[in-house]
Amino acid sequence: MTTIDLTVHPDRLERALGRVRERGIVIPTFAQMKDPARTPPAIKERLAQVGLWDVNPLNLFRITWKNAPQAKGGDFGGVNYLEFPSSLTGTEARIIGLVGKWFPTGAHKVGAAFGCLVPRLVTGQFDPTTQKAVWPSTGNYCRGGAYDSALLGCQSIAILPAGMSKERFEWLSKIAGEVIKTPGSESNVKEIFDKCWELRKSGQDLMIFNQFEEFGNYLWHFEVTGQAMQEVLKKELGPRDTYRGLALTTGSAGTIACGDAMKQAFPGSKVAASEALQCPTLLENGFGAHRIEGIGDKHVPWIHNVKNTDVVVAIDDAAVVSLARLFNEKAGRTYLAKRGVPEGLASRLDLLGFSGIANVLSCIKMAKYYELGKHDVLLTVLTDSMELYGSRLQEMHAEFGAYGETDAAADFARYLHGASTDHLLELRYEDRRRVHNLKYYTWVEQQGRTYEEILAQWHASDYWTAVQGQVGEIDARIEEFNRRSGVLKSL
Repeated sequence: MTTIDLTVHPDRLERALGRVRERGIVIPTFAQMKDPARTPPAIKERLAQVGLWDVNPLNLFRITWKNAPQAKGGDFGGVNYLEFPSSLTGTEARIIGLVGKWFPTGAHKVGAAFGCLVPRLVTGQFDPTTQKAVWPSTGNYCRGGAYDSALLGCQSIAILPAGMSKERFEWLSKIAGEVIKTPGSESNVKEIFDKCWELRKSGQDLMIFNQFEEFGNYLWHFEVTGQAMQEVLKKELGPRDTYRGLALTTGSAGTIACGDAMKQAFPGSKVAASEALQCPTLLENGFGAHRIEGIGDKHVPWIHNVKNTDVVVAIDDAAVVSLARLFNEKAGRTYLAKRGVPEGLASRLDLLGFSGIANVLSCIKMAKYYELGKHDVLLTVLTDSMELYGSRLQEMHAEFGAYGETDAAADFARYLHGASTDHLLELRYEDRRRVHNLKYYTWVEQQGRTYEEILAQWHASDYWTAVQGQVGEIDARIEEFNRRSGVLKSL
């Protein structure tokens, strides 16, 4: 069994309380992130004057799927999501994606970073007055971590591969205390881990929030994203509709934790884990490099509950970058209209970043494999938007030239309506065990986890549920932290 450590360190806790008093910070609870209607009125009133991406402590209360889709002054509403029609997907199944753009930083990973940081902050394990917060990432997570750190006024170190998009580095240069570029691309996660070990041995006073092993990442998505998905289904499922499952690129395996919540609510549903075809780690124990930014691989994250995964699917990165052009170029959207895609949807396809496109393609493959019909519903997540990939479109223009109707027709036919069930594996018990066993080489041999714990992940019936059950205790500690700081009372 494993749980998030909630041991209190009194001296550090007092310094953390002092810091939040200085900066006027109130910490939201998980309950408030699930239901922002619970946000204190004094905070809601002040948010009316705050931009969604402002580095303002009030924006901690906008770490929710329910922000109004506007850049400044928005209130809260329902979950932000899009449904993709069969005219686009080529399958009758209903495919719905939760929209991540309307989080602070423009990506939902700010929630995962919050889930890792806050339990350590409110227990005094992390001291923002002396320690640096280190955020190893393949993209959006370190942005979320740097953002949370800036709100607390603490030093941060963002670590990400040098091959990530220019937009990420430009944003981090303004927010993070230090940005470290590691060799390679999304696939080079070990180089990120190696840099973490180097920092540990440097003698600096720091704390590393490794999203690939931090159960705060898992818990935030289990609790908050899982709840958001259930609310979408409550709104969208008709009397004849059936929720069949979800498909998500694994990345750090934080987001896919919502699949555990969905299986508890819908026991017959499926969970599909997706990765890049150019680096088929889960599918073939393989390796390589790819262009689907943000889904680091060549290992199995420690927090991936593999035993609960039903399908592995690989997505060609050429499909993702080609569809990014189809969805965002003028000729592409014109062609989509000719094929019957509603203009109201086509104009919003910039809400899909690279991993969001991969997630939708994974749902299409899943729908075709299970021969799903018009009353079957699949869910996924649109992690970020094309705001983080504009430079990639410019690079493709420079390399391949202007994008015309012929290009649009070819990409639409090949990658959407021509999507097939190749590179998809429905997992037997033995297949799940094979994937789980891959954790040994990264986590036990390299990263200091124990042989006993990797066995417990597979065999102990309460290993994952013990973490899931900690939300109430964490919320109680957050409430006590806010009470002791006195900030909310003073607003």
